[in-house]
Amino acid sequence: MTRPPPVRSRTTSTDLTRKADLSPPRQRLVELMQEINFGRVEDLVKRKDEPQWSPSPRVFRDVIIGKPPCPHPEWQQADFALKDHVTDFFEHFDRAPEGARFTIFVRDGLPVRFTIEEPNQS
Repeated sequence: MTRPPPVRSRTTSTDLTRKADLSPPRQRLVELMQEINFGRVEDLVKRKDEPQWSPSPRVFRDVIIGKPPCPHPEWQQADFALKDHVTDFFEHFDRAPEGARFTIFVRDGLPVRFTIEEPNQS
């Protein structure tokens, strides 16, 4: 099975490699994942090719016994190189249809798995 090529929205580029390259709504999502560190984001909606913050997505934090609950060390840094997990996530985000809802599972501040609920087309 061949994988379709990534579809780029007007807010993305093939050479997005740094946080500062992202739009403000995407930077906010990266920061939220880093702040959660371990957990998930539910009901994040894609509108006009961007993550939407109204209504607010639901945030769940996993508590790991023996590990202090703290944000990822890069949380709130103005700029840094994006990890492959983040760029891969945004490639999938860009291919999702308008109105899709995401549940993103976060481990060590990175998206490691996600579910896309696509809008009903009927």
